[in-house]
Amino acid sequence: MAGGPTDREDKVSLETTEEILQSMEVGMTFRDYSGRISSMDFHKTSNFLVTASDDESIRLYDVANATCLKTINSKKYGVDLVSFTSHPTTVIYSSKNGWDESLRLLSLHDNKYLRYFKGHRDRHSSKQVVSLSLCYRKEYFISGSLDRTVLLWDQRAEKCQGLLRVQGRPATAYDEQGLVFAIAFGGYIRMFDARYFDKGPFEIFSVGGDVSDANSVKFSNDGRLVLLTTKDGHIHVLDSSRGTHLSTYNVQPVSSSSTLEASFSPEGMFVISGSGDGSVYAWSVRSSKEVASWMSTDTEPPMIKWAPGSLMFVTGSSELSFWIPDLSKLAAYVGRK
Repeated sequence: MAGGPTDREDKVSLETTEEILQSMEVGMTFRDYSGRISSMDFHKTSNFLVTASDDESIRLYDVANATCLKTINSKKYGVDLVSFTSHPTTVIYSSKNGWDESLRLLSLHDNKYLRYFKGHRDRHSSKQVVSLSLCYRKEYFISGSLDRTVLLWDQRAEKCQGLLRVQGRPATAYDEQGLVFAIAFGGYIRMFDARYFDKGPFEIFSVGGDVSDANSVKFSNDGRLVLLTTKDGHIHVLDSSRGTHLSTYNVQPVSSSSTLEASFSPEGMFVISGSGDGSVYAWSVRSSKEVASWMSTDTEPPMIKWAPGSLMFVTGSSELSFWIPDLSKLAAYVGRK
């Protein structure tokens, strides 16, 4: 562990600008992982961050105080993807052991399994579930698997509530309101009404001929934008209501065992992303230009997530890093104004 972040209050009062992005640097790093971080999630309304890693651990962090509150080991099942429910100490996670494809609802507070969700089947892969997205306003979530299905779940029931078949590796995401979800594969993003998903997609958006594997799909906080990352190292940004292609950012391709992750800044003005060479990049949505980059000695793309309502993002590789603005650089910038 090194350094220490500044008070969150300093950052919340500032809006994300190019200058702030360019000033960002690592303020705190946790180096006590013995495997790569495979997934991270911020809770929407608390100061908590959860990580999953190849060392079979799930870790809960208090972001405001930069402390690890709890480490839970999932030695029997392994852990790959993890997401918070609406409750700040309850998560859903997928296993990584090659023989058990179920998802688990886990209370981090007392390390108890509250429910198992069984449905995905692919005995030939050690990483069956490749996408997990929770609807924060309701009790629903969706999971996408290499068995070429997307399953819809209710946290209160063990059996899935719906099944959609796909032709390829699926990436899935709910919008912030929980009214719409997106499923991406094969060069297209399909938009579904969460209430009438069985009627099929109400919109199908092309991402311009990029048919490489979909890695992750995300909505901006206001729901107006949607992004898709693909294995070939492309980050496509589209208008989520009309499907208008706004921009494509290009980074190094990723291996089939890695995931290229990108994230919108809280107000949707910027996109940050990893890269196949381990670097981190930031772009302006409005101008489509790269505004900042941070090189790395790593050779795999980091997981990357922007903290809700804060001027901070985190990256996860073989260590967990919190990125914050360097206020001394910003002071010089403010003095020039």
